[in-house]
Parts: sequence; structure tokens; C-alpha cells
Amino acid sequence: MTNSLRAGVRRGGIELRHFLRNGKELFGHLTNVVVALLVAAFLGDDVPGTRIPMTHLVLAGFAAYLLFQVGLINLPQILVTEREEGVLLRLRATPGGIPAYLVAKCLLVVVVAVGTLALLLAAGALLVDGPLPRGPGDWLTLLWVTTLGLLAVVPLGAAIGAVLPNPREALALIMLPTMGLLLTSGVVFPITMLPVPVQQVAAVFPLKWMAQGVRSALLPDTARTAEVAGSWELPLVALVLTAWTVFGFLLAVPLLRRAARRESGSRLSARRRRAERSGASAV
Repeated sequence: MTNSLRAGVRRGGIELRHFLRNGKELFGHLTNVVVALLVAAFLGDDVPGTRIPMTHLVLAGFAAYLLFQVGLINLPQILVTEREEGVLLRLRATPGGIPAYLVAKCLLVVVVAVGTLALLLAAGALLVDGPLPRGPGDWLTLLWVTTLGLLAVVPLGAAIGAVLPNPREALALIMLPTMGLLLTSGVVFPITMLPVPVQQVAAVFPLKWMAQGVRSALLPDTARTAEVAGSWELPLVALVLTAWTVFGFLLAVPLLRRAARRESGSRLSARRRRAERSGASAV
């Protein structure tokens, strides 16, 4: 296990350097931040029942959503693409390959997500008078909510990436439910504005609790009136995110091992031939 951890950290460092040299991927994450700032900039009202600017609530919600997106949208696409390129096949011949691979992906996602979050909060504070934690307690809350939120979604994203069919279908299969959660989890407007059944469905998934935890760190206590329970419910936030963390890890490791066992040279060659034929026909 120690060797897998060391190998994962080394691999994660290499992947992070490759990511920082990839202008297209960096631009994609920057675009997400710009979109969040543009949406927040055009909101002028206050949160109903409070004197908190709606801009602050939306920026706090998007901060949680960007963490969620990196783990549950970007990571599965990376895994499916690397499976198609034969990475999982090579892991079969590497002792401790799957655990090291998961460690590397977790390291990459954590650095990217935290960097994106920091950029959004800093740009929001400078450009649209966005919210920031007001003291050490709020910074600590933001830290543990971010950590638990990433732990909750990264293994889940790895599990999804292990079963998705191919890179072309991965984005389409992930985006629709993710956009649904974006609209129903209190990210872009107060969750209390939604019907009760929708609130109950959203409460099953981690995004709702990630957004609630981030709001507790960034918004003043008067904003609690816009929450379903009239409070931040931080113990429940921690409990739900921990449950998703355990579930995700229990799901991700066996699914990735199963995907690696099913890989073979003939499967990889067949996929490449299909991709070549598809590219030729598209031309």
C-alpha cells in the first residue's frame, strides 16, 4: 500500500505537469470561472427574505459546482479516454497499478479543483464584490467542506468512468443528469424556491450538501433563512458527504479492477479500428 501511494504521488505529479502545459484544458477551466462571474454580475436582487445579494449566493453555489464538475464530469472523461488508449491494459501488468492510478487521479483532481475554486473566489472578490470567508472558522469550514466534497465525488467519478462506453458518449451521458442537479441543488437560486419533492430528491446527492457547506463558509448567518431547515446543518453536511465518500471508494476500486481485467490487446485493437472507420466515414 505504501509503494502504491508513493507511485501514485509520483504519477500524479507527472500528470499535473502535463495538465499545466495543456493550454486547451486550462482554457476550459478558465471558461467555467468566466461563465460563473458573468452570471453573477448580471444579478442585482437580494436573496428573498434577506439582505444578502443574490450575486453572493450564486458565486457560493458555483464554487461548489466547479468542485463537483471536476470530479464528476472531467474525471470520467479522462478515465474513458485513457481506457481507450490502453492505460488500463498496461495497469494489469503493474503491481499495485489500480490503487496508484486512483491516487494519481485524486491528486490531479484536488489540485485542479482547489486552483479553480481559489481563482473563482479571488476574481469574484475583485470584479463583482463577491464573498470570502470572514474569519478563521469560516476558512476552516471551507477547507473541510472542499476536502469532503472532493472525496465524495472523485471516487464516484472514477466509478462512472470505469463503466462508460467511450469518450464520444461519455459527455452526453454525464451532462444531462449533472445539469439537472445544477438546477435543483440550490446552486443558482435558493433551494426553498423549488417544490418539496424536488428538494427531497436533490438532498440525496452530494452537490446539494457541498453547496450548502460552501454557503455556510462564504455567506453571513442571516443567509440561513434561505435554507430548507433554516440553518446550515453542518453535521448533516459532513455525514452525507462522508457516506458518499465511503460508497464511492467501495464502488470505484472493484469497477476499475473489473475494467482492467476485461482489457486485452484484441479489444484495444478493435476499438482503434472502429475509431479509425468512424473518423474516415465522418470525413
